[in-house]
Amino acid sequence: MTKFTPDFALSETEPDLFKKLAWLKRGSLAVVILIAVITLAAWIVPGLGRILPDGWQLMKAETGFAALFGALSLWLSEPHHSIRMHRLSMLFAGLTAFVAAAVLIEYGFHVSVGFDALFFFNRGSSSPLPGRMSPQSATAFLLLGAELILVRARKRFSSHVADAIILCLGMLVLTLVSGYLFGALRVFGLSASTPTSPQTLFCLLLLTQVALFRRAEHGLYSILLWRGIGGRIARTLSPVLLALPFLREATRAHFISSSRMPSHYVTAILASLAATLSFALLLLLSWYIHGMEVKIRDLSLRDELTGLYNLRGFSLFAEQALLMAHRSSLPFSVLFIDLDNLKQTNDSLGHSAGSALLSETGKILNASFRKTDVVGRIGGDEFAVAGQLSEAAISAAAQRLREAVAFRDSSAGLGHALTLSIGHFTSEEDAHYTLNELLSKADKAMYEEKSGKKPRAD
Repeated sequence: MTKFTPDFALSETEPDLFKKLAWLKRGSLAVVILIAVITLAAWIVPGLGRILPDGWQLMKAETGFAALFGALSLWLSEPHHSIRMHRLSMLFAGLTAFVAAAVLIEYGFHVSVGFDALFFFNRGSSSPLPGRMSPQSATAFLLLGAELILVRARKRFSSHVADAIILCLGMLVLTLVSGYLFGALRVFGLSASTPTSPQTLFCLLLLTQVALFRRAEHGLYSILLWRGIGGRIARTLSPVLLALPFLREATRAHFISSSRMPSHYVTAILASLAATLSFALLLLLSWYIHGMEVKIRDLSLRDELTGLYNLRGFSLFAEQALLMAHRSSLPFSVLFIDLDNLKQTNDSLGHSAGSALLSETGKILNASFRKTDVVGRIGGDEFAVAGQLSEAAISAAAQRLREAVAFRDSSAGLGHALTLSIGHFTSEEDAHYTLNELLSKADKAMYEEKSGKKPRAD
């Protein structure tokens, strides 16, 4: 059976988030299908309608059909389904749009296509249009149907259209839901005879949510699923930014209705609060981005195993320190360090033992030098330290390093010793060596010390 291959790069997403969203989408669609089936059954079977809670049949039969078709379309459009399933999904998407468009034509041209007449069991309904959904619901379902037709669009123009439709749908659903919660009955200038039922609003909210997540697999909203900085920021700030305006208006309505203070004071307080919260969010966002930038910079300039600068980071910061020493006519020293017998340790005890030695060396170097000194791992078993140090100061630092290594070997109780070969060179105030020249001279001094450790043949 042939299946679609999604263009969605799972490697760029948060794996756990993607799994959670899959369960959330399935659960949401199951709830919508259940509500739609119960609603249609209540309209068809009068006895069932009488035992349901009061107000259940405010959700019209046409609304139940549209919700059912939309949920089935989303369910069948899963990327892992077959081409046949996807074609069936497109059919249900078209039916969703068709039902909604027919209702809007009925309202706009004062004609009937007969949908509302199919369900005549609820003769006691107070509504003059017992089976017809409200125009605001029809508009939302028309947008949903159009979105479902384009939900997998990949071409540039159709993809942008799909992204724009889901944005308009979200705005409309938020308007309807918030209007209902705020107690507004006259949405779009309609009378209370065609209200949007709570079940309809709930279904539209769930369907819009699932459509948004499905669209995030292909279009502009894919940023919500990415594992990078942009994705984390979008997921963190989206709920806050969506909720703040509604909280502001709810607070405003509460204060005005309670008459606790003049309306102009309420406006001033809420405007100030909104400005303060926006500024706070800006600061938090800036700090978050700054933290991510620092981490990215450290990843590119630091050695992961030891935490020291890598060759690139060492060269960058040592060059800057050397330039400042030249400008200030200060001595500058470089210490070159080689970890002895690393290859033998890897061969005899394994690479984990060798990695442990490298990590310990990094910790000892960090503890032995000032924060202003530049310490780096510049090769597999090679380390370097650079800083504004005199000949006497670098000699004393080298001696401290030897003592620290000797203390480690005497107290650690490990089966493998940590031995270093150390060489250093100092550029005096009037000399202007390059960093590479200083490293070369320090390397030569280190090699002389290493050669002195080798047993001589008789």
